[in-house]
Amino acid sequence: MKVYLDHAATTPCDGRVVQKMLPYFSDQFGNADSQHAFGREAAKHVAQARADIATAINCAANEIYFTASGTEADNWALKGGALARQSKGKHVIISSIEHHAILNSADWLEKEGFKVTRLPVDETGIVRPEYLENAIDDQTSVVSVMYVNNEVGTIQPVKQLAEITHSRGALFHTDCVQAMPYLEVDVKKLDADMISMSAHKFYGPKGVGALYIRNGVKIDKLIHGGGQERSQRGGTTNTPAVVGMAEALKIAVAERQQNNAKIAALRDRFVERVEKEIPYVRFNGNRQHRIPSVANFSFEFVEGEGILMLMDFNGIAVSSGSACSSGSLDPSHVLLAMGVPVEISHGSIRFSFGKDNTAEEVDYVVDKLKDTIQKLRAMSPLFNLKNGGTYNV
Repeated sequence: MKVYLDHAATTPCDGRVVQKMLPYFSDQFGNADSQHAFGREAAKHVAQARADIATAINCAANEIYFTASGTEADNWALKGGALARQSKGKHVIISSIEHHAILNSADWLEKEGFKVTRLPVDETGIVRPEYLENAIDDQTSVVSVMYVNNEVGTIQPVKQLAEITHSRGALFHTDCVQAMPYLEVDVKKLDADMISMSAHKFYGPKGVGALYIRNGVKIDKLIHGGGQERSQRGGTTNTPAVVGMAEALKIAVAERQQNNAKIAALRDRFVERVEKEIPYVRFNGNRQHRIPSVANFSFEFVEGEGILMLMDFNGIAVSSGSACSSGSLDPSHVLLAMGVPVEISHGSIRFSFGKDNTAEEVDYVVDKLKDTIQKLRAMSPLFNLKNGGTYNV
């Protein structure tokens, strides 16, 4: 049996989305920025896709700017916002558990002379509003806190954070990449100035994302080129992907309630069995404020890479962290920020469920996980010592 439990990394493209995209690779192949009939036909469908995405998040169509990824959208929001508002101040605030697209953009801004404050989180991964209250000042230009954390699935109080941000005259950006399939993302209710999204997280194509920029907000360009995206972002419009993104988001919104119920039931079945049947495990995250798809566990006395490889050998795809950093042997920055000890964080695995998973798959995964942990602990000197043996190396 092959089981995919890494939906936080990427999702399979929905068949309905693929069918919607196909004509734009061949029959309707025109460049959407060309002035002839081929271009105008493509532009019409891009405009409709833009309008559909805007409807889904309750904004105007001209507030949606297409990008090549959520990572690009994050970079553009933080760098562009900070650079455009230097006259207000050169202070940027992010959370300590952001995606590396934000973390590394903040590092870049520091090298450019900006001051960056990285907000702490509590033991469940939440940025409490008082943390921001204590950090923000009149020199703060941009605050960026993700709506949902990609490693533990914790939902942040972004509306409260946005209110605090705006009270000091700063811009508020939130990375909604992990939130889009599971939560209502209404930019007016969230009071966000900018939000990032990525199609392949909600069963759309890879290689396309978007940045919502509230009308009236001015940010510097990230990619210079032609006059695409109302002269704000150069590069030929990826018409098939844009059309696919809009279709995927429409489906995700329409089917969100039923998908969430199914996915949450699978996750709960998994969590219950793991906590009941495998000793020395730690659940990471918040059990109330979370999306339905993610369960992150630390398994003491073993390494996450060992778990991942043995699970993969059994046909099971999971992750030892975020997909963008899973090649690193460093402990998760998210878990460390939550206070998980280094030695325990090394044994952490993220299981992220999707709409096509089944209860049979969940039981298979738990059975193989139990065997995997037992095998790895049998070779662990630390586990042997814990159970009354000696530390032999």
